[in-house]
Amino acid sequence: MDWSLLVVVALTSSLLSFFVVQLRVEKFIYRKIERIYNDVALLESTSLASKTITTDMRTLTDEIEKFAKDKKIEIDTLKIREEYRKDFLGNVSHELKTPLFTVQGYILTLLDGAMDDKSLRKKYLQRAGKGVERLIYIVKDLDLITKLEVGDLNLEIEDFNILELFQNVFDLLEMKAAKKNITLTFDMDYKNPIYVKGDKEKIQQVITNLLVNSIKYGQQNGTTEVSVENLIKNKVIIRVTDNGEGISKQNLARIFERFYRVDKSGSRAEGGSGLGLAIVKHIIEAHNEKIYVESVLDIGSEFSFTLEKANK
Repeated sequence: MDWSLLVVVALTSSLLSFFVVQLRVEKFIYRKIERIYNDVALLESTSLASKTITTDMRTLTDEIEKFAKDKKIEIDTLKIREEYRKDFLGNVSHELKTPLFTVQGYILTLLDGAMDDKSLRKKYLQRAGKGVERLIYIVKDLDLITKLEVGDLNLEIEDFNILELFQNVFDLLEMKAAKKNITLTFDMDYKNPIYVKGDKEKIQQVITNLLVNSIKYGQQNGTTEVSVENLIKNKVIIRVTDNGEGISKQNLARIFERFYRVDKSGSRAEGGSGLGLAIVKHIIEAHNEKIYVESVLDIGSEFSFTLEKANK
């Protein structure tokens, strides 16, 4: 017996068997992994399906873990958006339903016979007219915020005196503030004008919305104070501070959402579209500026935003 030949045959057989088994196992594993990649490919947006198929288990595990983490983030984001969508649709429905039912009620009452009474007819038509005005107000604000969100609103940038603009709004809201005996004032006597860059009309809307909000949620005999301070070389920060109801911490994160109301009942009685602060945020961001809010419940709130200084 040739022992050396036997050893060679045994070694050759062993190596051949090893490579055959190795090849079969790799092919089996490859087919299983390929099926995973094909299943993942059903999700068109995934980056995993576009990669070269690997049979390295460490690499594959890392890829699958990253894929799972990305998908979890996507799913969580979709859930948040879905909740927001439901919230938004519910709020839009409520905001439109109230004035619509009001108008419908007065018109039906008139049609049922109240039209014959001249004084009653005039009163009901006036109230129906107010309901229509509220609907128009809501639709206009929705149109504006939609344009702001899609970047379809052209800003007319100019230099203007921010102190003069605030004083104009103070004068416009004087009677509204007087009903609650709220004082609209500056924090100090500004001797010189302060010129800023921006869309004057849109910034006036920002100021109006912030001051209306401070009056709406202000305390009787309260104060709303405005200050304009240098922030950095080319920026000023404008602060609107009141000693009103304040906002709780859980509500602070959502106050710039469309139709979100801190007080679900009382604020509706005050009127408005429920879009005021959302519009403020979008106008300021359209100027590439920042808006901030700080508030303590039962103490008051401070809204502040930045604007670029004018070269004057």
